[in-house]
Amino acid sequence: QVHLVESGGGAVHAGGSLSLSCTASGRTFSNNAMGWFRQAPGKEREFVAAINWSGMFTDYGDSVKGRFTISRDGAKNTMYLHMNNLKPEDTAVYYCAARSSSKIVVVDSEYPYWGQGTQVTVSS
Repeated sequence: QVHLVESGGGAVHAGGSLSLSCTASGRTFSNNAMGWFRQAPGKEREFVAAINWSGMFTDYGDSVKGRFTISRDGAKNTMYLHMNNLKPEDTAVYYCAARSSSKIVVVDSEYPYWGQGTQVTVSS
């Protein structure tokens, strides 16, 4: 069984920064793609960023490009999301996800493993 746990959410003012972490346990994730998604109240879940098994390839949603950075530490089975220049529209519950393949995808249905989510709130 796979278990993903996010941490690092919180509340910041616009222009501020936050970093999220997602630690995997139960199975080895060194060869799997992982990603971050978010869901704001009343909205569909949105792709934020994804990273392949090696960390060499990444992809970002258009709304976060240039502001967010995804990374991972295979030795720690942990993925990170560093968020800079946060905007009120970034307010959402952020979820980490993992899939069995090493290929990056942006569709949430392609990720079978999910964390419980962490709240990020950005005030203007």
